[in-house]
Amino acid sequence: MKILLTGRTGQVGYELQRSLQGLGEVVAPDRAQLDLANLDGLRAAIQRIRPDLIVNPAAYTAVDKAEAEPELAMRLNRDAPAIMAEEARKLGATMIHYSTDYVFDGTKQGAYLEDDPTNPLSVYGKTKLAGEQAIAATGIPHLILRTSWVYGMRGKNFLLTMLRLAAERESLQVVNDQFGAPTWARTVAEATAHIVAQAVGAHQSGAGPQTTWWHERSGIYHLTAQGRTSWHDFTAAILAQATLERRPTLIPIPSSDYPTPAARPENSSLCCDRFMQQFCGLPDWEEALALCLAQ
Repeated sequence: MKILLTGRTGQVGYELQRSLQGLGEVVAPDRAQLDLANLDGLRAAIQRIRPDLIVNPAAYTAVDKAEAEPELAMRLNRDAPAIMAEEARKLGATMIHYSTDYVFDGTKQGAYLEDDPTNPLSVYGKTKLAGEQAIAATGIPHLILRTSWVYGMRGKNFLLTMLRLAAERESLQVVNDQFGAPTWARTVAEATAHIVAQAVGAHQSGAGPQTTWWHERSGIYHLTAQGRTSWHDFTAAILAQATLERRPTLIPIPSSDYPTPAARPENSSLCCDRFMQQFCGLPDWEEALALCLAQ
C-alpha cells in the first residue's frame, strides 16, 4: 500500500511519519515539494504519486490569524482536502483527514457526539467544517478524525508556550472557563496507525478489498485523549510534571480577561465512544502528558 502523508513537519504529521512506518510505502513530501496552497500542483502530485491512502494532517491552524486571512484558510482547509478527495475517487483510494473541536460552538452541556449540530464560531472552525463537508461530498471511503487541544514537543502549541513562559515570568494568567481534552500529537498518530494496521490485517486475512473495509467504517469520529480539564488546570499539570528551575505563580482568569480575535468554544469536550468501540482505546490526558514530558 502506498500512503501519501501531507504536513510531515507539523506536530501530527511528524508523529505520523514515524507511526505509519512498516504499514506501507510512506511518501511524505515537505512543503517545498508539496505546497497545498498550489491547488494545481497538489492535483498533479497526487496523480503522479498515485497513493492508495491519503493521510492529511496538514492545515491552516493559526486560529486567530485566520480571522484576517479567511481566503487562505479556506484554500488550505477546504479546497486542498476537496482536491485530495476528488483525486482519491479517481484512483479508488481512501482518505484520513483531521478536523477539530472548533466546528462546535461550545454551548452544549455534555461531550459532543459526532452527529451533534455544528456551529463554528471562528473562520478557522468554519473552514475546517467546510473541509469535512467537501470530503464527504465526493463519496469516497474516508475517516474524518476530530481532535482537540493538540500539543507535542515540537512546533507551536500550548505546552511549549507554557514551558517557555514559565522560564520567563514570575506568574502566569490562564483562562479557567474553557474546557476540553489536551491531546498529545503522538496519541493521534498512534491511533491512526492502529486503524491502518487493522485495514491491512483485514485485507491480508482475506476479508476482501481494503476499500470495502474502509467503506464499512467511513465517516466522522472523535479522537481525543480521555478526561476533561480547563486551560488553567492543564497548565497546572504541566508545571507540576515538567522539570523546571522554578515554578511561577498560576492565576486563573476568565476568558473575558484574555480577548482574542477568534472566539473559542467554552466546551470542547468530544465523546470518543464511537472511535473506541470501532478501533481502539485512548489514554487519559494526564497519562499522555506525563509520557510526553518524560521525553
